[in-house]
Amino acid sequence: MKKIDAHSHIGNFGGWAKVKIDIDKLIKQMDEYEIEKVILCGTGSHDNENVANAYTKYKERVLPIVYTNPCEGKDAVEKIYNYVNRKNFRGIKLNPLKDAYVADSEILDPIMEAAEELNIPVFIHCGHPPYSLPWSIALLAERFPNVKVVMIHMGHGHGVYIDASLKMARRYNNLYLEMSGMPMESKIREAYETVGSDRIFFGTDAPFHNPSIEIQKVLTCGLEESALEDIFYNNINKLFQ
Repeated sequence: MKKIDAHSHIGNFGGWAKVKIDIDKLIKQMDEYEIEKVILCGTGSHDNENVANAYTKYKERVLPIVYTNPCEGKDAVEKIYNYVNRKNFRGIKLNPLKDAYVADSEILDPIMEAAEELNIPVFIHCGHPPYSLPWSIALLAERFPNVKVVMIHMGHGHGVYIDASLKMARRYNNLYLEMSGMPMESKIREAYETVGSDRIFFGTDAPFHNPSIEIQKVLTCGLEESALEDIFYNNINKLFQ
């Protein structure tokens, strides 16, 4: 079954995580688990060039998205236009938890306006208080209904946040769900059946999770093979046209 990984990184994650992966190791891992392409970002704004180099080296395997921090002001928006227009990046990555801003803050407005003008999706970390909760992300999506917003981890490991991610996605049709790090396989099926058959994506969150675990969550969620194909491949392929 063909697969596209909707969310992975390259870089060195120190501190609490103590994990790292470079593009060659990521491609080797993708080959092992039959993952055709990866939506790729770095560990922060400083890693965008590493992602650009990875795309240059593996253009048929990598779809790069630009990491930006809205707290950087005009520089954050300039990064987006530079990497999208000059280096063929295909989306935006935001991490409110890492960079300490609330997901519906007005400082995100220039980022979202750029996404709307460029017609690219925004991937945003979801599932950790106080910054990246699904309700805040929903308020952001409500303010920018023409921007496709992907809630990475769809609430992560907290049942209340997982439930809220689905509820918010049912309310706003520009909200999409990516399931890496979310432990409840039943919620993958629920998302497919109640949020939308085209609004739930497979991801691995490399190097944080082993692909075998993320793959098994999809395979055991109780959906038919055609639905699994949507989650593994068709949906994210459609998002990026």
